[in-house]
Amino acid sequence: MSKSTDIRILDVNYDFEEYQYRTPLKFGGVPTDHCVLLNVRVQVQTRNGIEAEGFGSMPLGNVWAYPPRYVSFDQSLEAMKRLSGLMVDATRECTLCAHPVDLSEALEPEFLRIAVELSEKMQLDTPIPKLCTVVTASPIDAAIHDGFGKANGINSYNGLSKDFMSHDLSHYLNEKFVGKYLDQYTLRTPKPKMPLYHLIGALDPLTDADIADRINDGLPETLPEWINADGLTHLKIKLNGDNLDWDVARVLSIEKVVSETQAQRGVSEWYYSADFNETCKDVAYLLEFLVRIQEGEGNAFKRLAYIEQPTDRDLKAHPENRMHKVAEIKPVVIDESLTDFETLILALEQGYSGVALKACKGQSQALLMGAAAIEYDMFLAVQDLTCPGASFLHSAGLAARVPRVTAIEGNSRQFCPVANEAWRDEYPTIFNITDGTVGTHVLTANGLGHSVK
Repeated sequence: MSKSTDIRILDVNYDFEEYQYRTPLKFGGVPTDHCVLLNVRVQVQTRNGIEAEGFGSMPLGNVWAYPPRYVSFDQSLEAMKRLSGLMVDATRECTLCAHPVDLSEALEPEFLRIAVELSEKMQLDTPIPKLCTVVTASPIDAAIHDGFGKANGINSYNGLSKDFMSHDLSHYLNEKFVGKYLDQYTLRTPKPKMPLYHLIGALDPLTDADIADRINDGLPETLPEWINADGLTHLKIKLNGDNLDWDVARVLSIEKVVSETQAQRGVSEWYYSADFNETCKDVAYLLEFLVRIQEGEGNAFKRLAYIEQPTDRDLKAHPENRMHKVAEIKPVVIDESLTDFETLILALEQGYSGVALKACKGQSQALLMGAAAIEYDMFLAVQDLTCPGASFLHSAGLAARVPRVTAIEGNSRQFCPVANEAWRDEYPTIFNITDGTVGTHVLTANGLGHSVK
């Protein structure tokens, strides 16, 4: 079953970069003001002896992947940094020669074992969650996919057929996928451009009246300024989930401000998504939210494209949070919950109708879960982790290669623009937004589609 295109790992190196946020970002009820990037370089070799270096980068995102309700911010960040080094060492010791998806399948159990041991060694009150482990591993997986493509002289998305993969998808998923491969669920060329979802954080000012002191750094600061500067038509709204009056008022206020701004631009069509980051206590809260939005002034309800992870990420622990009634009204997608195929199937049983893919959960997982979501006729979105630079290029490339994904979230330009500066000149259509879209047509290079700084 081996292929001449299979790769083995020769060496792995990593480093961290840290950037301060331009303004704080609040999600899941927790504000954060900086990010730490994990950068990984993997030297690989094909069975034919061709070598190449792959690169992967991703924010550690500990507030999202290992929330403060589990352990303190400093503990979770330290755990992810230490986990990074241990997983790099384990990757370097891997002797398997295979397709990147098979390397991921072989490495993940070892990574999870390492996370258990580290949790015990650090005496963490809550052991490192699987989501945290896959987020920390994601730049390793990205670097392996990138190296695979470069060593074989192809874009990595063109190495997903039976000519390159030793197993069909039934090996990783279930019997529905017998004889099917990832090339059937991905595109050979990227979509030329995709609408950008702009994030409206819970702390973000809507108008001048919300700003006590302007930053005055040359970037937009109010919502109308962002819309006019970037030509935005897609807006993602972060909500609190524990204050229904505030959540409803926030959405209706946004609708009012956006309607006035788009009218001045002569734009009549735009969209929202609503992200509660699992803070709704139950489904009743969400249903009442939708009723009140529909009854409110304006067309916010009509423009609401989907709802993201409204209740707790632990689906097994909360079987009462069934989304069937919500899904009859609007698509409702899992995000934090999705760590493997088992949770996708459980989410389907509990009424979820969509999936949020994220590059920060690993390229291999994103490809497999994207295929599963398409096969099960689910709504698909690609979401961000405030990914700057190479990590956003990775995320944009994923969104551009998966059918059914119609837009891409990208908020590093708002919260961490300094981390994009080194990439802006080479990828202006990705990092300079003027018509509300990301120009993904440029992501066609060998590997994951972009060069490395």
